Amino acid sequence: MTATLFDPIRIGAIDLANRVVMAPLTRSRAADGLVPSPTAIEYYAQRATAGLIITEATQVSPLAQGYIATPGLFTREQIAGWRKVTDEVHRRGGRIVVQLWHVGRVSHTSLLPDGEVPVAPSAIRANTKTFTADGYVDTSAPRALRIDEIPGVVADFARAARNAIEAGFDGVEVHAANGYLIDQFMRDGSNHRDDAYGGSIENRTRLLHEVVQATVETIGAERVGVRIAPVTPANDMHDSNPQALFERAVERLDALGIAYVHVIEGATGGPRDVQPFDYAALRGKFRGAWIVNNGYDREMAEAAVLEGRADAVAFGRAYIANPDLVRRLRENAPLNEPDRSTFYGGGAEGYIDYPSLDGVEA
Repeated sequence: MTATLFDPIRIGAIDLANRVVMAPLTRSRAADGLVPSPTAIEYYAQRATAGLIITEATQVSPLAQGYIATPGLFTREQIAGWRKVTDEVHRRGGRIVVQLWHVGRVSHTSLLPDGEVPVAPSAIRANTKTFTADGYVDTSAPRALRIDEIPGVVADFARAARNAIEAGFDGVEVHAANGYLIDQFMRDGSNHRDDAYGGSIENRTRLLHEVVQATVETIGAERVGVRIAPVTPANDMHDSNPQALFERAVERLDALGIAYVHVIEGATGGPRDVQPFDYAALRGKFRGAWIVNNGYDREMAEAAVLEGRADAVAFGRAYIANPDLVRRLRENAPLNEPDRSTFYGGGAEGYIDYPSLDGVEA
C-alpha cells in the first residue's frame, strides 16, 4: 500500500502520527545558563501535531557554542529545562527529539569559556559570520583539535544523548550538517589533517562514525538520527567529491543501524540545485527511514512520500510561522508568512504569537 504524507510511520523506536517533521531551527532565545526559556515550552507544544519535532540545535559542551542564547544539554539546569518542554509536547500527543550540536570553528571567542578559541579539524577560519551580543560578527580564528582531544568530543555527544533521555526526549539527532564540527571533519575544504582523521574519505568520516557509534551505545540505535547536507556551501563549506564522501558516510551510518538520516537537499535555506548530486544513490545506501528537507511545499512533499523518495519531509521556515502546519497542509489552507526580523533573539513576538487556523477564522 502506498503511503501518504499524513499516514503514521514508525521510525526506529518512535511512532509518528504523520510524516510532517518540524526541522531544527535556531531561534537564540535561551535563558540564563543556556536553559530553554518558559516561552520555549509553549513554542514547541504549539507544534506538537507534527509527526516529529526536531529541536533547535543544542550544545553538547561549553566549547560547542557558536551563537548567542542557544540552549545546551550538559548541565542539570538544562536537563530540567528541557524536561518541561518534552513533558508538555508529550502531554499534547507529540514526539520530540533533540538535535545535538558542536559548532566547531563557527564561533566567536566572546561565546566561549575564558581563554578558549573555537576548535576545528584544521586551523582554517570560516569565512562566515556568527550571532553574538554585538550582533553579526566574523568568526574567530580556530585552532586544530589535538588527536588526544577527539575522544573527549565523542564523549560529550554520548553524555548529551544520555542527558536527552533523562530530559524526556524520544531520541536525538546528531548534527553533522551545515558546516559545523562533524561536517568540518568530513569535507576536504576544511579538513587538512594528515593523521587518522584526515586525508582519505574513510579517515574524514571517522569522527562521524565514532560520535554516532558512541551515541548508539549510550541510548540505542533505534533512538538516533543524523542530519547531513552533502552540497551545502553554508558556513564556507566545500568538498572535492561530495558524492563519494557522503555515500561512504551513509554506508557507515547504515552499518550502525540508526533510525533515520535527515538530508538537506541543495544549499541550506537556498537553491536546491546548487550543484549536481544523486540523492537517490545516497538513499540506496541506507535501510532506515529517510527524511528530506529544503524548500519543500505541499505538492513536493506529498509527491516525495507517495513516490517513495522519502519516508517523511521536514519543514523549517513554514513551521516558524505555522504552529498548525499539519492541518494547513492537510486542508491545503494558506500559510502564514514568517517575519524574518524576529527569527533570532527577542521574546514572544514572532515566536509564540503566530495564529492557528482557528485563530484566523475567529
